[in-house]
Amino acid sequence: MSESTSGGPGLSRRDFVKASAASVAGLGMLASGASGQVKGERPEQARDVAVLNPRGRVPVSFIIDDSTCLVNLAHFGIPQFHEVFPDRYQQDWRKLPREIPDSFVREFASWCHEKGVKGKYSVVPYPACVGWLDRDLPGWSHAELQGSLKLLRETLADDWDFHPEMVSHTWVIDTKTGRPFGERSQRFMENWRWTDGKSVDELADYLAYALRILKNVGLPCEGITTPGGFANRVLPELAQATLEACRDVFAAEVPHYFRHLYTGKESVAPRVEYAAALATRDPKCVVSIIGCTGDWFGGWDGLTEGAADRFLTADGQAGRLVDVIDRGEPAVLVCHWPGIYFNGRKVGFRIFQEVVARLHRRYDHLLWMKLSEIARYWAAKELTRIARQGNRATFTAPFAAPQFTVQLAGAAPKAVRLRHGRTAQPLKKVAKPLLLASGTWCPSPAGAIACLDLPRGKSELHLT
Repeated sequence: MSESTSGGPGLSRRDFVKASAASVAGLGMLASGASGQVKGERPEQARDVAVLNPRGRVPVSFIIDDSTCLVNLAHFGIPQFHEVFPDRYQQDWRKLPREIPDSFVREFASWCHEKGVKGKYSVVPYPACVGWLDRDLPGWSHAELQGSLKLLRETLADDWDFHPEMVSHTWVIDTKTGRPFGERSQRFMENWRWTDGKSVDELADYLAYALRILKNVGLPCEGITTPGGFANRVLPELAQATLEACRDVFAAEVPHYFRHLYTGKESVAPRVEYAAALATRDPKCVVSIIGCTGDWFGGWDGLTEGAADRFLTADGQAGRLVDVIDRGEPAVLVCHWPGIYFNGRKVGFRIFQEVVARLHRRYDHLLWMKLSEIARYWAAKELTRIARQGNRATFTAPFAAPQFTVQLAGAAPKAVRLRHGRTAQPLKKVAKPLLLASGTWCPSPAGAIACLDLPRGKSELHLT
């Protein structure tokens, strides 16, 4: 990884990390929960202006792990896991299909696009050490690999974020040689203990290595997914390394990562971390996206059938998604690609189709979003300075955010206008919150709700 960074001329990435850590540590603000990760800067926000969910709706998203081009990671990964843990992973991996075909990827993507489903699709760069996506996959022709990558770029990119799920998802790769380390133990498996004690620089080097492979094949990335227990004991370092690696390789404005999944009473709202330099031309933060379900579709190995009722019962009255949606937090479902395909029987896919049908039957205020869209919105929600004086609300935003939605307390106005620079745009009045879209507003019992494409920098809402 290059020592240069966008942190400023002559400032190395290592110096930037130290300066950022010192800056946010001095603020003394830690994220809630067991992670102990640093939130960083937080601007003042007027009490009579509340930032709501986008369009006043509840975000929903779908995380797909263990996916890549063609390779069924379960088939190739299980014998490698078994080598380290001979008393575990005793499934007969030879009976699992070696490939998850592009025909299924196309079928899945087409159905999801028709239903408006969005989310994150992992692309493991060197899946189970079978081959490199930016070179060749032994067992498949070069043309087949290129066709699979083209399918991702042209069919999935609009609705799905791409993440590396580290380099191989099995053995740790020496980034100097591109070969797995020689030791065959959990200390050199990505899913287990290799990350213990690793510094921000060491983690950032590894993440950037994975990101560059996806960049080589034309897949844009604004975030990463951790395989198994990767970085579980170095969570602050993981957040900072994600921030640096995604900025270094892809110039991502709002990097994000998927590491945590909670199915209990914990909040699953995104965590905006390491916010710094918000008043400068180069603001920084990283967002932790949190899953809210287990993989109750078909599992990581495609061996255990799931059930839709754990997500949402047929009558729409119970299930994990009811708990999350009813409290207004993003409902981010989690699965593993081999279980969606389920050995060609598509059991997990059918369960997902039923869950989506139940969701759309039960709720009319959901908004499917990619993880990058959720991350950007939460960064704007928490890091925009908001002032209120009479009939004027002023926003100073380090990050732009589409469909930014605010509740403004007070008497209901007759009109609402957005001013940014020298331009002024009247917002269209709609009858109720469910009709909100960018450029509209509606009366509410507490005053007014406005939905706008929040620009970066300073803008104002005028209520008259």
